[in-house]
Amino acid sequence: MRRIIINEHISLDGVIQGPGGPEEDRTGGFELGGWSAKYSDDLSGQTIIDAINQPYDLLLGRVTFQIWEPYWPFQSGPIADKFNSVKKYVATQTLKDSSWEGTVLLNGDTIEQVKALKASEGPDLHIWGSSDFAQSLFEKGLIDQMNLWTYPVVLGKGKKLFRETALPGNFKLTKHIAASTGLVISTYEADGKVKIGNSAEE
Repeated sequence: MRRIIINEHISLDGVIQGPGGPEEDRTGGFELGGWSAKYSDDLSGQTIIDAINQPYDLLLGRVTFQIWEPYWPFQSGPIADKFNSVKKYVATQTLKDSSWEGTVLLNGDTIEQVKALKASEGPDLHIWGSSDFAQSLFEKGLIDQMNLWTYPVVLGKGKKLFRETALPGNFKLTKHIAASTGLVISTYEADGKVKIGNSAEE
């Protein structure tokens, strides 16, 4: 069975939209694109390279895919080489074809298609961005691990990783480091149901 792993740059208030640059994703009039750029250091950069270098296939929402498709095939370097070489599964009800090598469109019952992928043999499935798609997977309890780069910034608006329809569940922290800029990099693994108690008794 394959794991589904979320990789996200996220603000303190849960926004994951447009971390890389001003023009990355202006959907909904978002004007704060590039909010992660000033918080990088050598440590945080290495954690991203380490994540990129893992064996995996990509699992992407349509919007993120359409941002990446005209960009990565024309770039070079370790990130471009990896993204261009792996298989890319895309959740979409509107796209009918793609020229990006290795792309497979999931345009049937997407959740059922993802469940079948998860149950199949192969490398883990990594998600970057893809907020709406990720939220749909959280609703079905399909996320096995989250790698979060949490930045010390509040954005107030923008696409978020979580919404109220997420299936309740417990996650355990398995790794965390702090960059010199205040960025915290954490890994969480799914750990069953929410643990309920009484704080007064505890």
